[in-house]
Amino acid sequence: MSPVFNINIGVDQGSALLPILSALYLSPFIENCLKNLKIPVSIISFVDDGLFISQSNSFDISNSRLYCSYNVLTNLLEKFGLVVEYSKTEIFHFNRSHGSFNPPPLDLSPLEENILQPNKSWKYLGFIFNRKLTFHQHVDFYVNKSISTIKCMKILGNSNCDINPLQKCLLYRSYVLHIALYKFQL
Repeated sequence: MSPVFNINIGVDQGSALLPILSALYLSPFIENCLKNLKIPVSIISFVDDGLFISQSNSFDISNSRLYCSYNVLTNLLEKFGLVVEYSKTEIFHFNRSHGSFNPPPLDLSPLEENILQPNKSWKYLGFIFNRKLTFHQHVDFYVNKSISTIKCMKILGNSNCDINPLQKCLLYRSYVLHIALYKFQL
């Protein structure tokens, strides 16, 4: 065990070491922290993006659990020398009701933060979720992206020589199809 000392270097965003180091650094307490405190919130973490999940029939109960878990995690991360970026913090509520839906905000003002307004849609790992899980927005986004990519394929030819049908088919199968079906981007 070494003595404590300041480090003024780090790993840049997008580095190949970032997922490995964040998993080694964060996993031990993310896995056990809220479980030991008996706060019924699940955590999903992907590299440096985290997701708190609270399931309840009451928004008040759900928001109080999220408030507690946010408070605990920000304090723990602060002790480890890390910061939760409030500007990147979001809340999102799923709902099965058929009528209009206006979920309450999450008030973080006692923690010297602002009030978080629930989003109408949420993007996670390339998927776009809406409150009713219909995936219409996700499908529309990637259909439009595929169509615009097909339209851009016309630019590849010029007035004297267009790309031949075999090349168009190859482009479509190797690029456009992946966008439409797998959310793949080069």
